[in-house]
Amino acid sequence: MDNPVTELDARFSDPGVQPTAWEETQGVLENAQLTWLTTVRADGRPHVTPLVAVWLEGALHFCTGPEEQKAVNLEANPNVVLTTGDSTWNKGLDVMVEGPARRVTDQRTLEKLAEAWRTKWTGQWQYEVGDEAFTNDIGGTALVFAVQPTKVLAFGKGTYSHTRYTPR
Repeated sequence: MDNPVTELDARFSDPGVQPTAWEETQGVLENAQLTWLTTVRADGRPHVTPLVAVWLEGALHFCTGPEEQKAVNLEANPNVVLTTGDSTWNKGLDVMVEGPARRVTDQRTLEKLAEAWRTKWTGQWQYEVGDEAFTNDIGGTALVFAVQPTKVLAFGKGTYSHTRYTPR
């Protein structure tokens, strides 16, 4: 999501505040150590789980084992929300990414993502690229998903702001 349409929602913002710059919001996505993924179960109930995610080339990426609840949920409904930020009330920036999760199976993209995971967490997350997925010694196969945002919201705290970003 390059150069999105940026709008401040004055209803949820302090008077006179400016919208949060996209670069600041993107920085939160790039540097987040933990992201919460919300999917929808087949019966309509929400499922929320923490995971590690990588922002790369305008999309937020995550992975999951093929038998995990989130993978099962995504088979029936690809729409997700990913949330990250700071759990304090009066400082920081919380960010929400909304959009469909699509499987990443392209070898070259998977290789770039595996390197991004290694780099972001100083080697703590090691993935090899297998047949259209990640593999590792700990968890086996991990399906990789990309969420190209249909909407991103940023909630500034301290000086309160509510900024919406949509693709051009």
